[in-house]
This record gives sequence, C-alpha cells and structure tokens, in this order.
Amino acid sequence: MDRCAKAGLGLAALVGLTGGTAGGAQAYTVYVSNEKGNSVSVIDTATMAVTATWKVGRRPRGITVSKDGKEVFVCASDDDRIDVLDAATGKVVRSLRSGPDPEQFILDRSGNPLYVANEDDSQVTIIDIEKNKVLAEVPVGVEPEGMGLSPDGKILVNTSETTNMAHFIDTKTFQVIDNVLVDARPRFAEFTNDGTFLWVSAEVGGTVSVIDVASRRVIKKITFKIPGVNDEAIQPVGVRITQDGTKAFVALGPANRVAVIDAKTFEVQKYLPVGQRVWQLAFTPDQKLLFSTNGTSNDVSVIDVAAEKVVKSIPVGLLPWGVAVSPQ
Repeated sequence: MDRCAKAGLGLAALVGLTGGTAGGAQAYTVYVSNEKGNSVSVIDTATMAVTATWKVGRRPRGITVSKDGKEVFVCASDDDRIDVLDAATGKVVRSLRSGPDPEQFILDRSGNPLYVANEDDSQVTIIDIEKNKVLAEVPVGVEPEGMGLSPDGKILVNTSETTNMAHFIDTKTFQVIDNVLVDARPRFAEFTNDGTFLWVSAEVGGTVSVIDVASRRVIKKITFKIPGVNDEAIQPVGVRITQDGTKAFVALGPANRVAVIDAKTFEVQKYLPVGQRVWQLAFTPDQKLLFSTNGTSNDVSVIDVAAEKVVKSIPVGLLPWGVAVSPQ
C-alpha cells in the first residue's frame, strides 16, 4: 500500500488535488537529481508518475529550472561542471564552467547569473549563463553548500559546512559583507518571502537558526524532538517556507520526517513520516504540494501542504538528492 492509500486518499482525490480534470488545477513537472544514478527523474504532477529518466554527469546534486522553464540546470559534482538540459527533450545541450565540485546553486531573480557553491574549493562562483563566463569567485568558509537569495536579489547567502557560518554576500560588489555563526554543519539557507528572516539548517547541530536579516543576529534556534527517534538521527537539511510566511517545512535527514513549523511562533507543530534520509524539498509554484527527496529509500514523498499530510510516494532513481519544479 502506498502513502496515498495510507493517508486515506483515493485516486480520484489525488487527481483532483494534483491537476487532473476533476480539480482543474495546474499540472507541473518535477525534476529529481539522483546522486548515485547519474540521472534526473522527471515526474508529471497530473499522474504522479515518473515519465522519463535523463542521463547527466557524475554525482548530480543541486538542480534548478530556468525562469522560463525551458532549461534544467544540474550540478555534475564529480565532473566539475553544470549540465544544462533542454526541458523538452532531456538532452544535455551545453555545460557551464562551475568551478570545482559544484554542490548547490541558485539563479538570480532575473534568471542570470547563477550563484554556485564549490564544496572543495571554499568559494562561490558566479556565472553568466548566457556567455558561460565566470564573473567572480568569492572566497567563503570551508565546504560551502547552502545558497539563499534575498527576495530583492541584493543579498546572497552561502553556508559553509565546516566553518559553521552563513556568509552574506553583496550581489553588486560580489564581496562578503558579514558572517553569522550558526550550529554545526549548516546545509541550507532560506529567506522568508518578505526578506525579514533567514532560516539556516544545521545538520550535525540538529537545529535551525532563524536570523534577523537587518541586524544579522540569530534570534531563535529551533530544536526538534521526535518520540522513539535518537537525537543523533535528527539532522535538519532542506528548508522551505510558504509565501504567506505562516508555515515552514524542514527535512530531518535520517529521522525520516519532515517537520511542520509555525513560521510566526517558530514552534514545531507536527512531524510527517516520509521516506528514508529525507534531504531536499520543493514546492509547486501554487504551493499546494511539497516534494521531498528520500535518499536511501530511492523515492519522493508528496505532501499536501494545506492538509499537512503525505499523500503519495513515487519511486525514482538511486539516491535522490535535489528537487526542482517547473515554473508553469
């Protein structure tokens, strides 16, 4: 029995939720990078099934979609490049200079440039994706990973796993303007939609630090406690916050849960059981659904955001890592 059945949702309810004719909602395409499969799984939200598997470079991790939805960008970490795929055909049409070992990245609000964390080189590389030109290389802490961009596009934040810092970078000057100490092994950085707060997950520290962006001070550390789960297994990674700023979702790694948090009070409301070693998260643009990559169970969980329930589990490739959704 899949997670949809366990949640008590029949096929008709799922179709109505995800974009079939019964509900008339928008259908989207979900892209999942499979770290050990050297591939990208493509999911149609109308059918909640994998429709294609695309081959890419070695150890694909970070993944995102161009603003017009026509191209998919994938960090081929072991090939020291970024593969650019045609979203219509799945073919790699070009590769971008990425710097060594690209892990995560984020597109500028305008769609260009691309900001890339180079895990093995302690730097952020900034790439003009149209000219395939490196615009700048910004030194940061050791093992950079998470990449967040403020809603106004003026501040880029990188997290360094070993230095345990969130580095604030000016996107005009490409200079680090501040560093904020967080807990051990920060993995992800996510701004609230109003730009007031930055949430940074700490995998080993087991916390999420909420940083006031204006003062660049940690104002809250969110902790997690799951009955029957060892504290060491609670490892926060991916973070997503709703556009209205009311809910946050945090992937908790080998705890096999996604935490649902009141984003106003910073209180944990519940834990949603998902697949094994949940890593990254992505909303559909309408924010009705949230997808999680579950690395060691090789599947993706689908979460109904309003109901705060897991409604489906979709098998994908080997060690799913990153997830991105088409903009339309």
